[in-house]
Amino acid sequence: MYDTAVESTYVWLGLALVSAGILGFALRVPTAPPPDAEPVAHTIDSVAASPHEATARHPLDVRRVRLGAHRIGLRGPGGDAHASLAYGPVIPAAGGDGDRLRRVLRGVPPERVFRSEATFARVLDRARTREPSWRPAPETLIVRRVAWGGANATIVGA
Repeated sequence: MYDTAVESTYVWLGLALVSAGILGFALRVPTAPPPDAEPVAHTIDSVAASPHEATARHPLDVRRVRLGAHRIGLRGPGGDAHASLAYGPVIPAAGGDGDRLRRVLRGVPPERVFRSEATFARVLDRARTREPSWRPAPETLIVRRVAWGGANATIVGA
């Protein structure tokens, strides 16, 4: 009369497995919300839409950033967020010519960094067509619209 039914052992075992699965799922859920990419895209667009040379800075609180000609991605502890840029293409100051582009981004006139307008235009074209990749995020993203002769660009980086 007080014996344990065989079925109750299986019920308890099944309940333990389901509980372990729910606990595993709960531990995988991010504890922070994903970053908001829209304000960053708005900062970039506001500089890119300017008819004159302009500069802006936007603080970042993310681990990694992915900047393409028409899109930006942010990766933080809560996941990834992406936003499209309305006024592209923009030029990421990274990659092979990144050092020269970063100098222009930080305020050095392009005519002091590049030998000619044609060289500046070629570097912009190469940077514009480079495949975007995830990179460590700076504390502050810098956006600068610059023009030299016929080459106009919005350069983004740190």
